[in-house]
Amino acid sequence: MRIPVIDLSTGIAEVRAAWEGRLERILADPHLILGPEGAAFEGEFARATGAAQVVACGNGTAAIELCLRESGVTRGSDEVWTTPLTAPFTGIGIISPGASIRFADIDPVTLLLDPDDAGNRATRRIKALVAVHLYGHVCEMGRLRTLARSRGAVLIQDAAQAHGASFQARPLTAFGRFVTYSFYPTKNLGCLGDGGAIALGSGTVAARLSSLRDGGRGPRTADMISRLKGINSRLDEVQAAYLRAALPRLGEWNARRGAIAEGYDQRLAGCPGVTLLPRPPGSVNHLYVVRAKRRERLREFLAARGIGTGVHYPVPLHLHPAFRLCGLKRGDLPHAERAAREVLSLPMWPQMAPALVDEVAEAICRFYC
Repeated sequence: MRIPVIDLSTGIAEVRAAWEGRLERILADPHLILGPEGAAFEGEFARATGAAQVVACGNGTAAIELCLRESGVTRGSDEVWTTPLTAPFTGIGIISPGASIRFADIDPVTLLLDPDDAGNRATRRIKALVAVHLYGHVCEMGRLRTLARSRGAVLIQDAAQAHGASFQARPLTAFGRFVTYSFYPTKNLGCLGDGGAIALGSGTVAARLSSLRDGGRGPRTADMISRLKGINSRLDEVQAAYLRAALPRLGEWNARRGAIAEGYDQRLAGCPGVTLLPRPPGSVNHLYVVRAKRRERLREFLAARGIGTGVHYPVPLHLHPAFRLCGLKRGDLPHAERAAREVLSLPMWPQMAPALVDEVAEAICRFYC
């Protein structure tokens, strides 16, 4: 594609010198797992997100699982409620510790978890609520926090697409104990492979989470004894070093994403066949997503002109075979199902030139006009 959905090479080039310098130090004194780079990144990411403490892990899926294990949400009778419009890895993180996944519908305008629908559907068995900040847009955290508190449920925020986001000008950790992140390469803050972290509103459970990610062992691992039912999910030193090199650019990259999104908003406003999504304050614009009529025809039209697109996500989770035990069928979550048929992700990366935004928007408007 002449205009890809994302170009990772430009971001890597911006931080290459800083990362290679850190890599040389790692190779000179190898301590490749749970070493000084990882510890330093945890502190730096905590400061960047306004968290009390951060515990890094192997990926964003494990981050959700670790939060549920720490909270004791590990039985089949424990229900965890979330949105169906998200990556399947959100759901895998919920069922991996043994909990049962349940879904509420989305708000038809924002495409985020609807607090009213969640409140109406949630049963007495609810033990946790996972709010997914989709596309870099933050959920209505005030209402979701109230819902979780009223049901005695743990509130977990899946911020895999929301590095640097805020709600009402406050850090995400101000609204719940756990905020989970993925550092998959395409994220606002990505590494060169898989990586994840949990940002904490307080540091009281950091030691247990650190043990849980390391097979339930304590800080001194020489005895090789697992004292908790943990998992094996640790951020390696090479990825931590790359993240440390990239983290100082996060604010600038998010600002560039905002400018690109604003450019799309201006050029696509009034374009027939396209519905723009609201971009609330505090969004970090991980993806630029529209709702498109005749989506697949549009994708073919754009592809023929060298313009890549994506779909996040084509099938809501309640219709995935892996989550069939949720008890829902086609038609039960109409807003999510309709959105999955219409959403379209347009090219977006921080270094994308305004001229490319113009070209993509012009081609979309030509298709509908």
